[in-house]
Amino acid sequence: MSTTHKSLQKKFERKQSSLRATVDCKKRGELSELAFVHKAESLGFGVSKPYGESNRYDFIVHSEPNFWKVQVKSSNSVGWGGYMIHAHRRRGEKQVPYTVEEIDFLVAHIVPEDEWFVIPVRAFVPRRSVHLHPRGTAEPGRYEKYRDAWYLMA
Repeated sequence: MSTTHKSLQKKFERKQSSLRATVDCKKRGELSELAFVHKAESLGFGVSKPYGESNRYDFIVHSEPNFWKVQVKSSNSVGWGGYMIHAHRRRGEKQVPYTVEEIDFLVAHIVPEDEWFVIPVRAFVPRRSVHLHPRGTAEPGRYEKYRDAWYLMA
């Protein structure tokens, strides 16, 4: 690779690293939603996005004969040995946990590891958050069985 290409590549990598460090929660969520659509469609699911943002779910996932209400969440920082995912919505200042009437699955995207957890709502209600552990930790945690559990929506 020529010096010019190496220089351009290093400049590009520094810029990408800087952008990743400054992405706000809203933008990270939007990017994870796009990644979810790509992942789910590549696995053969049909994915639809409802109009507006007033529904409790982000997507409808179709897997014959079922239609699932899916909420997508993401995390990119480790705290207390794992990644914290919000399993709630807001009503004013109040955090309201999701219910089995509102969503069927919470799909969590762990951005730095590009890992997915497909968690049925019944596995975490009435909690307002779930704690997901990085791959290879000594204590995998209660949600480890939902890592890449896309088959639950099949």
